[in-house]
Amino acid sequence: MTETSTQIDPDTTAPGGATPPAYPMARDARCPFDPPPELRRLRDRQEPPTRVRLWDGSTPWLITGYDDQRALLVDPRVSADTGLAAYPHPTEATRARREQARTFISMDDPEHARLRRMVTGPFAIKRVEAMRPAIQRIVDDLVDAMLAGPRPVDLVQAFALPVPSMVICELLGVPYEDHAFFQRHSSVLVNRDQSPEASVQAQLALADYLDELIARKLAESADDLLSRLALEQVATGALTRHDLAVTSVLLLIAGHETTANMIALGTAALLQHPEQLAELRTTDDPRLVAGAVEELLRYLTITHSGRRRVAAEDILVGGRTIRAGEGIILANDVGNRDGEAFPDPDRLDITREARHHVAFGFGPHQCLGQPLARVELQVVLSTLHRRIPGLRLATDLDQVRFKHDGLVYGVYELPVTW
Repeated sequence: MTETSTQIDPDTTAPGGATPPAYPMARDARCPFDPPPELRRLRDRQEPPTRVRLWDGSTPWLITGYDDQRALLVDPRVSADTGLAAYPHPTEATRARREQARTFISMDDPEHARLRRMVTGPFAIKRVEAMRPAIQRIVDDLVDAMLAGPRPVDLVQAFALPVPSMVICELLGVPYEDHAFFQRHSSVLVNRDQSPEASVQAQLALADYLDELIARKLAESADDLLSRLALEQVATGALTRHDLAVTSVLLLIAGHETTANMIALGTAALLQHPEQLAELRTTDDPRLVAGAVEELLRYLTITHSGRRRVAAEDILVGGRTIRAGEGIILANDVGNRDGEAFPDPDRLDITREARHHVAFGFGPHQCLGQPLARVELQVVLSTLHRRIPGLRLATDLDQVRFKHDGLVYGVYELPVTW
């Protein structure tokens, strides 16, 4: 993190003391895979922290540099506690949900670490690798169904959404036949434009559903994560059934929403880069496939609302002092387009060494499910385009509806044919 002896007036956020720009900023419809132009200009000018204006009128600090973001994400003076007054909530709905119920990702250590450890085991790399054959079967079956069905087909509904939904259901022990229910409610939770009331009701509906499922697991356990947690944590009194249900909502939603969007958006991006796709389609090198996954994660950064934090103490960043109690947004979409960390950052290059990206965050709060997401994406990339080599969009890219209103970026539908 850059520190200098000359401090800049923290209230001067733009030349002439201009009003802080609204955040999030609008993407250029002609470049739907790139971060917003205004964010890219801040990145290119290597701006020190600047204030931005949120939906509620608050003005947290925006951090665009890769090195500064990584440094802050491991700094003990930075808090992830969503209960703090200055926490920069993405929307009024997300604030209402977190007031109703919080999970470990919204807490600081030691409570964060204690609760996170309870669910870490099944997401360990060795355990996830053991799931690879099962994930391969799921992917192959869905490709078989697409090949046998009509064309064009919506890749989101036929493939991108079912893959991670089936995987997370199998891992957690959630009946896949209930997928329409939890996908409908999770789509409410990740939409920026939902009312607080609708968002809280969706969260409660999912928590009630999982609470009832956990009760059944306590009565008759199976070989799945919810059964194990029910027996090890709820039956022993370490967690209440309600607390486990709330945590399970997080695991269920994060387990399919992010990966589903990555599959569809990554496919759309690769179809716009035929030379990259041709190299991926013909390779039998798992290292190239794994590298392509990391580069797509970097290039697309679908969690595009930034990592949100609050300064617990005064922190000097890029010559400016962020005061204790002030909000911070770490814009990881442009952090992953920082030329100091990734040469020629706006170019998609599947041969690039990109694993040091911050798409999954960094430090103690980095994404718990990243090993599972990586394996799912590797299986998809090594299978979909090899088995359907003529896969192409069935419409013009400018007709595709992108999730500009989503807390997770992606596409609503992706019509494809071959």
